[in-house]
Amino acid sequence: MQDQKLRGRQVDVVVVGAGFGGMYMTHLLVQKGLSVQAFERGDDVGGTWYWNRYPGCRCDVESMEYSYKFSDELQQEWEWSERYSPQPEILAYANHVADRFDLRRHFSFQSSVTSAKYNEADKLWVVETDRGDQVNARYLIMATGCLSAANIPDFQGLDVFSGPTYHTGAWPKEGVDFAGQKVAVIGTGSSGIQSIPFIAEQAKHLTVFQRTPNFSVPARNKPLDRGVAASIKADYAQFRAAAYQQPAAFGAHFPRREDSVLDVPPEERDARFEEYWGHGGFMFLSAFGDIGASPETNKFAGDFVRKKIREIVKDPDIAEILCPDSIIGCKRLVADSGYFETFNRANVDLVDVSSSPIERFTATGLEAKGQAFELDAVVFATGFDAMTGALLRIDIQGREGLSLKDKWSAGPRTYLGLATAGFPNLFMMTGPGSPSVLANMVTGIEQHAEYIAEAISWADERDISSFEAALDAENKWVEVVNMRSEATLYPQCNSWYLGANVPGKPRVFMPFIGFPDYVAMADEIAAKGYEGFSKA
Repeated sequence: MQDQKLRGRQVDVVVVGAGFGGMYMTHLLVQKGLSVQAFERGDDVGGTWYWNRYPGCRCDVESMEYSYKFSDELQQEWEWSERYSPQPEILAYANHVADRFDLRRHFSFQSSVTSAKYNEADKLWVVETDRGDQVNARYLIMATGCLSAANIPDFQGLDVFSGPTYHTGAWPKEGVDFAGQKVAVIGTGSSGIQSIPFIAEQAKHLTVFQRTPNFSVPARNKPLDRGVAASIKADYAQFRAAAYQQPAAFGAHFPRREDSVLDVPPEERDARFEEYWGHGGFMFLSAFGDIGASPETNKFAGDFVRKKIREIVKDPDIAEILCPDSIIGCKRLVADSGYFETFNRANVDLVDVSSSPIERFTATGLEAKGQAFELDAVVFATGFDAMTGALLRIDIQGREGLSLKDKWSAGPRTYLGLATAGFPNLFMMTGPGSPSVLANMVTGIEQHAEYIAEAISWADERDISSFEAALDAENKWVEVVNMRSEATLYPQCNSWYLGANVPGKPRVFMPFIGFPDYVAMADEIAAKGYEGFSKA
């Protein structure tokens, strides 16, 4: 199937993407007896973990939770080696899943979907790729991922720079050797914070260009305790069920405190923060119940991390540049392995470009703050056009030729983050308006895949050929998403949750906050005959 064009083939479903979402979606549909043609732009499975191969890349959700639960045999047979899995191990897991369930035969790899247009007369999606494929399908499912469309700022003169450039989200499969080189890393989000310590160990000299400092806490990664793993596997179902009830669908085994920062004396408050700092990872924000709700209480958590940065970084001026002045947690908190310690190295410099951006690239490097920096290589850790980027880079057209790009010109509008009015039989996995990036992605993926598969079965059983979000239901859902975000501190940061990292992108808070509430609402909608969906 890889060596010839697909022309005129008709299937029940086209799935786009071979990450965790596309793989499980394909598996479920095939199990239900549906014909599936899946496409993937890479040459194998893995999605995020196929493309993000940068040094230090690892998951920030613990291994025993960042995995599929649909097959107990799979859960029992796979052994994770670390508390937080590194990218090569997660990619190996994705390959194991593809092998175990014979998924690759349904995929056409190295095939980028360029357009998908709904034919109203035939009630079919016409899907085309850059290889010249054209496939017709009753249903189109976009499993393109929330963080898969790389964002590279439009720097003046970038085309004249003579050295190699890399984006952390499209890292060469063969790796990169920075030994003896003068390297720049531009960006200090998750991928920058994870990669900088490792690039610093390799490079002759590393210059980090920081526009906005980020909060980061130690991951405290370590080999996974075999006893802990065995105890979880002894009752994995209960472990998963408990996680399902958590706000972000993970971390049920970790103590979440519900009291207020303001209700405890200063010495107890600091001791609590110290305890959670020692545990490592996202759970730092669970030290008190109101860190994400009130600027007054949030400041105590932020001050604690700033104090830690000043203790770790020896140069007080550098420490201050690294200290965020924003609200902790309204941007994605990062879990690191020696990030702040890296700035104590003699071969590492930090350049603050917050008030004076990078001016231009030259043949031998770049210029910033009136200074020329000679460079051999540049790493863009500049993140992604998150949530909507991968969808809007494809020419998706619904009824009457309405393009998704035009419909979402003022920001994404969906029903359940799954469907959007005007686009029949189109489903989005972990789309804007669903918990997606604010939950364990694998758990969210499984919930969405199962929901979509059941919806298709329900429609087929009733000879429904058109299944589409109703406009009024969509409008109400957007209001719900906005209302939930406004009750938190999330909208108060210029984060990629709002698209603020991409120039010109509408500023709209995209994820739904609260996984268990979302599942309950979605299940109730299904129980009422998929209320809010138009059927014909």
